[in-house]
Amino acid sequence: MAWVILIVLVVIFLTVIAPLMRQRSVVAARTRKLRGLQRERGTVVITIIHRQEQIGLFGVPLVRFIDIDDSEAVLRAPGMLALHIAFDRVEQPVRVRVWKDEVAAYDMGDIAAQWFSDFLSEPGRPRQLRMVRFDPEQQRLSNHRWTGDVDAPNQFADGYPVLVASEGSMAELNARLAAAGHGAVGIERFRPNVVLAGIEAHDEDRVETLHIGTAEGEATLRPVKPCTRCPMPDIDPATALSTPEVGDMLRTYRADPRVDGAISFGMNAIVLQGVEHALRVGQRVGANLRFE
Repeated sequence: MAWVILIVLVVIFLTVIAPLMRQRSVVAARTRKLRGLQRERGTVVITIIHRQEQIGLFGVPLVRFIDIDDSEAVLRAPGMLALHIAFDRVEQPVRVRVWKDEVAAYDMGDIAAQWFSDFLSEPGRPRQLRMVRFDPEQQRLSNHRWTGDVDAPNQFADGYPVLVASEGSMAELNARLAAAGHGAVGIERFRPNVVLAGIEAHDEDRVETLHIGTAEGEATLRPVKPCTRCPMPDIDPATALSTPEVGDMLRTYRADPRVDGAISFGMNAIVLQGVEHALRVGQRVGANLRFE
């Protein structure tokens, strides 16, 4: 009887327990892979194209699961065919300059280059552009003048990994524009990663640390440097048309002595804790304010 019980236990293990263990292992591996992609590529994976795999016993499929292999990013733009970019394939290594930093990257090939060149060129003004991917072995740190003794990894962003702004600051700007007879503008002109609600205009300038509750635990950000502004906020991202009223208005009240009188809006921030955590709209944020 003992051998019968043993056989039954082995069959249960092979047909029930082992597939469940394998499935959980695959889910965990996929989660790690996606987080790694987000960290290394500087992108957020919204959806993936996948092939379906299965676990079987004696040729009989028992469990189906997703294999992360063959995953790809799909980019779409008006008037363009979709561009499919494989996560796990790159072309030749190249050197890329971001401001004063020269960093290692990988060229993503002629098809991607032609896609971006075609879409971003103006009529009669063709441009030759390349798409590159940040080399995960490269270290590019934000300026220690502002981060102090913290090594803050950065990739292709201007100089800091996160940009923080607030609804209050945007409302203040739009109120001033309205008083001058101009229409309201959207916060997308300023390209923030984190937009705070429930604080006064430009209180993000006085935040010492931000504590964000995420599903993975608390993420802690430290705003370190005012974000100085070039003419980009003058450009409407929906039409690509540039008008001067936003920049002109900011110059009337946002000259910032912390950056030698340059115009600032929002705060560049670094991540002190939770670099792999996912930030989402609606998460609760606590802040330590600095009063001077």
